[in-house]
Amino acid sequence: MGMTDPLADMLTRIRNGVKARFTQVDIPASNVKIDVARVLKDEGFIKNYKVIKDDKQGILRVYLKYGPSQTPVIYGIERVSRPGRRVYLKAKDVKPVLHGMGSAILTTSQGVMTDREARIKNVGGEVICKVW
Repeated sequence: MGMTDPLADMLTRIRNGVKARFTQVDIPASNVKIDVARVLKDEGFIKNYKVIKDDKQGILRVYLKYGPSQTPVIYGIERVSRPGRRVYLKAKDVKPVLHGMGSAILTTSQGVMTDREARIKNVGGEVICKVW
């Protein structure tokens, strides 16, 4: 039987990897997960990511980022919209996370983007997760 929430699994693997001070975590790949990893990299929450081809769906390898004295860059990461409870926001309802110190990742009609980009482009969408 398949996983019911692959994105929550991705976020949990990243959260656990940061707590365990891993340099990288491997996640089964999908297009949405790759888009989320791209946004995390653009926002500076992870060092890098790459997609490794295999005989199945591929592996998304996420390289975690730490600051001076090995303090994690990601303090918290939480799933907002879940399969049982989808959370959609109109463009005017998209607010900053922790007064701009964090980011919300949204999937919109114009692709996966941060809350800041969504406010600039004046688009709403489904809130995937919040990172701070």
